[in-house]
Amino acid sequence: MPATPDTDVRHRPAVAFVAPFAAFVLLMMAEPLLEPLVAPVFDPRWLYAVRCGLALAALAAFRRHYAPLRPEAPAGPGRWLAAVGIGIGVFALWIALDLPLLVTGEADPYDASRGAGLAVGVVAVRWAGSALVVPVIEELFWRGFIMRWVHHPRFEGVDPRAVSWKALVVSSAVFALEHRLWFAGLLAGLAYGELYRRTGDLRLAVLAHAVTNALLGAWVVGTGAWGFW
Repeated sequence: MPATPDTDVRHRPAVAFVAPFAAFVLLMMAEPLLEPLVAPVFDPRWLYAVRCGLALAALAAFRRHYAPLRPEAPAGPGRWLAAVGIGIGVFALWIALDLPLLVTGEADPYDASRGAGLAVGVVAVRWAGSALVVPVIEELFWRGFIMRWVHHPRFEGVDPRAVSWKALVVSSAVFALEHRLWFAGLLAGLAYGELYRRTGDLRLAVLAHAVTNALLGAWVVGTGAWGFW
């Protein structure tokens, strides 16, 4: 029997905002188990490309639900520049706040220099994924869904410009738990969330996040500080 709007998960807004992020994170969690299985076939570091591919497939499947990425009014150049500036500022804070009291757990053992020289292809995919894919799936999930859902369970009807400070702080605090640099993550969540609250345009939050991640990728490659990835 064909799926109807009531039974097809693609018609459920929450699923649309969660699925790309969930696909990415669940595979990341499974990687320690998958790495020994794929190692005889290919370098396990390429599993990151699989993660990105699954997230992109989910984004494509649910693209009709992403109204926050299609605002009614276009953003002016001043807002785009502000988003870039916020992205640069968050990057600066990120590398400055890598301090013992402000981090949890151990750095990811990822190292693109492992083996015979720098794995250029692996680095390129990791950099592109972190700058182009991760900002979209994380902003849709954390700001487009979680922040608005904390404000009201029927999140799809919530104007981000009406979101409460409580929703901003709670969503940013949970966002911080996703990151080893939890304090930097908290400040990043507040910055991206407030940008969305002030402008009502999730694309600007995505841009700020993308700038942060792109600069962080450049920092990682330039300094060899692979723990940031």
